[in-house]
Amino acid sequence: MSRYWLTPAYEADFDDKVAEINGVYEQAPERAKQGQRTECVDEMTGVQALERKHPGLPLLAGKVERIEFEYKRHGTLSFICNFEVALGELTACTASKTRNEKDFVEHIQRRVASDPRTRQWDFVSDNLNTHMSAALVRYVAEESDVAIDLGVKGKSGILKSKASRAAFLSDPTHRIVFHYTPKHASWMNQIEIWFSILVRKVLKRGNFISVDDLKRKVLAFIEYYNRTMAKPFKWTYQAKALIV
Repeated sequence: MSRYWLTPAYEADFDDKVAEINGVYEQAPERAKQGQRTECVDEMTGVQALERKHPGLPLLAGKVERIEFEYKRHGTLSFICNFEVALGELTACTASKTRNEKDFVEHIQRRVASDPRTRQWDFVSDNLNTHMSAALVRYVAEESDVAIDLGVKGKSGILKSKASRAAFLSDPTHRIVFHYTPKHASWMNQIEIWFSILVRKVLKRGNFISVDDLKRKVLAFIEYYNRTMAKPFKWTYQAKALIV
């Protein structure tokens, strides 16, 4: 893998952000003991509810399971999910037909409200616009008792730009802190590992007769996963220099 596409300035920023995310993961168990939560959050969008037109053929001696390739489409859902780093559990999941600024803010609000005893929330997220929205800034300011003029979106103050909003949301003195993965490095978000498990275990071979059926089966798998499979991921990436 090469880093030839990185400018010197971006390479330094990339390394700093990678080191920050690694530190967040390393400190998560100790933070949990102090009443803090460290969670990875992201969306899986456009998940299709596909119903197979005919039953699949079961495993036989010398033959793999064969799945019907024709299907009916019953619509799509987007899932916003939280993965708690210290416990390895899925702690929240919102299923909806849209994925926008309002959906994400409301998801974070529900998650924080679910445990008022938590002293600080650290969320690892990618740098999608909806993860740095003006509405999210206003909510974090309110929860963190930050009583200042936030400015006007696109014009002035903290709300002026994506960069200024991201800087505010990353402030470690707030009750809710966002840690953003570098551009082109969303793979550093541990929720992506869990999404790959969901695809393999549920979605890839699934049969869903409606979007409600899709939602029900995904939520049932989350309950099963937390009960029988959940454990912290062993994070080994140490941001060593890549070979050119």
